[in-house]
Amino acid sequence: MLAFLLLLVIPHQDIFEKDSLRILAANGQGGEGPAWHPQKGIFASGKGGVTLLGLDGKPGLFAEDAGTNGLLLDRQGNLLACQPGKRRVIRFADNGKETVLADNFAGKKFNQPNDLTLDSKNRLYFSDPRYGPRDDMQQLDPDGKTIEGVYRIDPDGKIYRVVGREVERANGVLVSADDRFLFVADNNNDTIDGARKLWRFELTAEGTVRPGTAKMLKDWFTGRGPDGLKQDVKGRLFVAGGLNRPNPPAEPAKDIPAGIYVVDPETGKQIDFLPIPTDEVTNCAFAGGDRKTLLVTGGGVLYSVRVKEPGRVIWP
Repeated sequence: MLAFLLLLVIPHQDIFEKDSLRILAANGQGGEGPAWHPQKGIFASGKGGVTLLGLDGKPGLFAEDAGTNGLLLDRQGNLLACQPGKRRVIRFADNGKETVLADNFAGKKFNQPNDLTLDSKNRLYFSDPRYGPRDDMQQLDPDGKTIEGVYRIDPDGKIYRVVGREVERANGVLVSADDRFLFVADNNNDTIDGARKLWRFELTAEGTVRPGTAKMLKDWFTGRGPDGLKQDVKGRLFVAGGLNRPNPPAEPAKDIPAGIYVVDPETGKQIDFLPIPTDEVTNCAFAGGDRKTLLVTGGGVLYSVRVKEPGRVIWP
């Protein structure tokens, strides 16, 4: 049972239950990548490692100094994680021991693995942007231009690049339940006029992107772009993004607030919006036995909100 520490009032909305936004943990406990485990609690990337909010509501650390970003539980209940500082993707054992799943492509180091998603065949996709200093970027196209794309790890361990320079800087990633689409948050938010767009790509049965199928669903223009994203059982996209205070020069917009944007996966139409008071809103995930609790990370705070329809989860 999730422990709610503080009730925040939000306006009545169509997707979210009225007056149900709550703070579960603060003080850096909820920085990124929330993931719910029914027997252990809520994992998140925070405090330099992986935090764990127990079922009793007590915050703690699962893995110190892990330097993770996106987190995901696989179909065996193992915790998968991106480690941007170590430039790799790993799997945690129950005791916190790390197994490296990928740390290079074609002998070249990744940039900063950021977010990850599984398809129905247990193929793991992850994004590889670079924020901050851009020296020692090794993923390049034939013309020597940097690539901040999306990769796929197959169950046999082979690694493929599925999105390259089709995007500027891949961040949040999600494969649809039927494996037909790959959604990519293209978030070049520290560059003036950089991309802040949500893309949809068609996938083949083999897990590759069909050329020429990129469809731009939503543009955040000069605000804070899209970050992590998830889907509910109706396929609606729940996208973390926006910024409550302008951050010029790269993010001067004043009318693209921080929160969860609910977007139609076909048309890109914004269906609903949940404001979150702390910047930056980084990610979200569904939780609870009924999958009607949405976890949100923002500004080091871990929030929850109740939704009217269940969300999609890989496990349990």
